[in-house]
Amino acid sequence: MSTTVNPGQSTAPLSPAELAAWRGMLRAHAALTKALDADLEAQHGLPLTSYEVLLHLGHADGQRLRMSDLAARVVLSRSGLTRMVDRLEREGLIVRETCPSDARGAFAKLTADGAQRLDAARPTHLAGIRSMFIDRFSADELDVLGRAWERVLAHDPRDAGPACG
Repeated sequence: MSTTVNPGQSTAPLSPAELAAWRGMLRAHAALTKALDADLEAQHGLPLTSYEVLLHLGHADGQRLRMSDLAARVVLSRSGLTRMVDRLEREGLIVRETCPSDARGAFAKLTADGAQRLDAARPTHLAGIRSMFIDRFSADELDVLGRAWERVLAHDPRDAGPACG
């Protein structure tokens, strides 16, 4: 997402409503991720960021993604993802595969043990999302929120990455 100031774009301080919306989103995100992380770690020995990696791999075609695409989806730097993948690989939850058409490219692939760990942690993750977030809104409010986040993320360049064929 671009943060370049365009001519005519306001750089005035945020209004109280704008500031409340922005800070509320930041505080809610921080509180929810902290609580979900604590639940997953306590019950499954799996931090939220590790769960997210396994989840993205579990939903991907062939249960594998290019490392660069995975890094963008879990909002980690390549070096941060490399360290996480190293740890998940040591635990036998994922493996690295080389890209046949690009020797520089690599995939992370979910293992059978990784899929089992993901399946075991999924109910905890979903229960946390429901109790801490979903259950606090009506169906109409969730629809509005979903559309609002789509508008915010409509031009996120991290949504698409190069494919390896």
